[in-house]
Parts: sequence; C-alpha cells; structure tokens
Amino acid sequence: MMLASRSTRRLAALCAAAAALSSAAAPARAQGVLVAPQAVFVDHRTRSGAIELYNPGTEPAEVTVSALFGYPVTDSLGRTTLYTTTAPDSSAPSAAAWVSAFPRRLTLAPRQRQTVRLLVRPPQNLPDGEYWTRLVVQAKGGRVEVAGPAEDSGIQVGLTLEVRTIIALLYRKGAVSTGVALSGVRAELDGDSLAVRARLERTGNAAYLGQVHGTLTDASGRTVKAFDVPTAVYYALEPRYALAVDDLAPGRYTLELRVATDREDVTGGALLTSAAVREAVTVTVPPGR
Repeated sequence: MMLASRSTRRLAALCAAAAALSSAAAPARAQGVLVAPQAVFVDHRTRSGAIELYNPGTEPAEVTVSALFGYPVTDSLGRTTLYTTTAPDSSAPSAAAWVSAFPRRLTLAPRQRQTVRLLVRPPQNLPDGEYWTRLVVQAKGGRVEVAGPAEDSGIQVGLTLEVRTIIALLYRKGAVSTGVALSGVRAELDGDSLAVRARLERTGNAAYLGQVHGTLTDASGRTVKAFDVPTAVYYALEPRYALAVDDLAPGRYTLELRVATDREDVTGGALLTSAAVREAVTVTVPPGR
C-alpha cells in the first residue's frame, strides 16, 4: 500500500488537532470519525491497501465501511459535485464490487485509532488501466440535544449524528497515463467578481489529479490577482472560478489558466504527471462599474 507511512503522520496531525478541540462546546462531542489518507492507490501486484480511522469524540462511534462508484461532475452553473451510484454501467471502470474492508463494521471507542485493511479482488483477464471506487466511511455516534418540550414534561429530545466521509480509491493495472485538454476559457464580470469558466477533459486511461492556477495580470505584466484550486478530472468538467475584482482600476487585463499535475497532497509516487497546459483571454474592466 502506497502512502502508508505518510498517512500515519497525517493521521497523527489530525489527532493532535482533534485533541485541541476536546474542550469545545457540546455539538463537538458528536464530531465524525477522521479518515486518512484522503485517497488510496492500489497496485495490481499488491491488491491491498489500508485506511486509518480515529474517533476524536467523547462517545463511541459505530463505523461502517462500504464502496460505491463515483466521480466529480459539474452542473450548468459550474458547481462541482460528486456523482455516485451503486449500479454503474457495465462499461464503467468501477472497482466498487471488488473491494472488501476488514473489518467492515466496528465500534471506535473515544480517542481510539483503528486500521482498516482493504483487499481488492479484480476479475481475471482485467485489461490494463485505472479503475475507481469511492470508500464511504459512515460513523454514527454522539447525541446532540435540541430544543423540545418544557423540562417538566419529562420528555427529552435529541439527534444522533451520522457522518459520512467519502474518499477515492484508484486501482491501477499495467501501463497507466493521464493528461488534460483545456479549452473554452472565458471570463466575464459578474458584479464585484470575475467569473471564469473553462472545459477540462481528461486524456489517457487514468484520472487527472492536478491544480488549476489562475493569474490576472495588468498591462505591465504584474500579477494583481491569483487563485489555485485542486482538481480531479475523471471524464470532463466545466468548473466555475471567481476572483474578487472590486478593487481593480479600469483597464485591460490578461487572465491565464494553467493546469498542471503539481498536487502536493498526493505523495508516495502515486501522482501521475503530464505536461502542463495553459490558455489566456483578455479581460476589460470598464470605468464607473
């Protein structure tokens, strides 16, 4: 399993942060279980992996680990959501049916850590490529009191919190490669913001994990605004980005989008690299907006 030692360090950091919050208000007692790493990469040779769970709360948490097929999509407004299904099309590169978690159900005591082993059993004669699933870590535990009838009624009202954490599992066999095609970059003023849209389409046979870097430069070439957004392109996305431009002077600017595989949160040699792509458009900020 790649990332094992680094994920342990990340989990330790999460545990320390959770401990610092242990004296917070009552709703924090029902906080969900922490999961590390945030993505699991499994090689066809090992066919196994692991995730680590930690219960930062003060009450036991009942945890269930399951798998379903899913990937990021965008809607007509450019908002990114996660599409999931328990019954993917037969042509979909789904690994959901192959993944087993040990244990699949468990109870985490307060402040307890637990390693969950993942075993992947792909079909025979599996073609080379990358296959996907989403691991769903569902934690139930902790009670949050809510406003209810008067105290003298003898009735207490509360909610049991149930939190789902969803992370990616990518299964790779043989030669895998990735890339992204960038097109249709456009930008228009929307109130005090600059709304930026673009189309990102994956190339190769593996998901594209990278970063979208946006820079807005003035006529002298000076960068006046910038943003960096992690992205994961499994098929195609048309996301929307926004830059606050209420403080910009009127004039002509250049907006450039650069998409590159420089994700620092994917470590252990799991990141597939490819050449960066970029596209630029001109933006005019009129006087007297």
